[in-house]
Amino acid sequence: MHREEHHTADPITHIFEAWDAALGARDLDASMALYQPDATLESPLVRHLLGTGEGIVRGRENLRAFVARVFASEPPERQRFRVGFLTDGSRVTWEYPRQAGDGEQMDIVEVMEVRDGLIQHHRVYWGWYSVKLYDGLQRSSQPTT
Repeated sequence: MHREEHHTADPITHIFEAWDAALGARDLDASMALYQPDATLESPLVRHLLGTGEGIVRGRENLRAFVARVFASEPPERQRFRVGFLTDGSRVTWEYPRQAGDGEQMDIVEVMEVRDGLIQHHRVYWGWYSVKLYDGLQRSSQPTT
């Protein structure tokens, strides 16, 4: 089976694989090609990077600017070790566990709702290790008096 045929037949697997490839390559165009024009992303990182009260980015163009900032500021603990995914046919969920094959990584759960083969809603949930990591970054970036 050709990879292109596989993606057409299974949009969930395509999103799972293509998201990882785009993330690993820090490929902004490939990342944005996976989202609906009116997609949303919810993540604690939105508040951290944008300094907003709400953790939501709305629309692919706003998402492009946000993801560019994410790619430019990822800490080394943001690795990509994961094993498999869960799906109900329209939603895909997977975990980046804290304990990875070669040490610790940010512990994150990703949930993506897929519509017509593209991500409509993307939610990111952090575990304690990720929260602790960003708490430390926030404290170290505050001016001292």
